[in-house]
Amino acid sequence: MSETTLSIPGIHCEHCQSSIEGALGELEGVRSARVSVPERTVDVDYDESVVDIDAIKDTILEQGYDLPA
Repeated sequence: MSETTLSIPGIHCEHCQSSIEGALGELEGVRSARVSVPERTVDVDYDESVVDIDAIKDTILEQGYDLPA
């Protein structure tokens, strides 16, 4: 298992939180996703043998959020 924290500047409310957590939760291999609205981050626990970080980032982008380079 791996854990990563991603900065998502566009997070500003509980709807953002549920949207991101819900989308990541549907990805096979993602064990948990926890969004912090005040910190504008998401902590993701995932199985790197099933899903990679690019798929996680793509899922966030598909929800309409930008990720810093």
